[in-house]
Amino acid sequence: MQIILLDKVVNLGTLGEIVRVKDGYARNFLIPSGRARRATEAAKKEFEVRRAELEKAAAAKLAESQAVGEKLAGTVCKLTQKAGVDGRLFGSVTNADIAEELTKAGFPVAKAQIRMPNGHIKVVGDSTISVVLHTDVVVDITVSVYGESA
Repeated sequence: MQIILLDKVVNLGTLGEIVRVKDGYARNFLIPSGRARRATEAAKKEFEVRRAELEKAAAAKLAESQAVGEKLAGTVCKLTQKAGVDGRLFGSVTNADIAEELTKAGFPVAKAQIRMPNGHIKVVGDSTISVVLHTDVVVDITVSVYGESA
């Protein structure tokens, strides 16, 4: 299926590109989330009319994400979990835990925006993770996990 992208999509394209994707990906994800439209002649004409408006909205969204990213950069997120004497956690620190803690600190972040390159944190100490605020804005933060005796 050919679609017109209404937003930048990672590994697919940028605003205004006409790309071919699998039907299910377009029908079930891109079109319902508002990131794309079917590439019909009427949709192409309508897109050209709205192009400036969409580019302005995308630029505003990027600027907002960059502003939040500058504030968030270098932030240390502190969490306390139950741990054994050897420093291993009884559970693990997940992206949902980190998102919740960042939201409490005044940075509204969804758990899907947290990227943990080494998987869930299972030991006490400092770890570096990435927060993807926008497709072009990725910020690294430090998560400090403190052990709490059981």
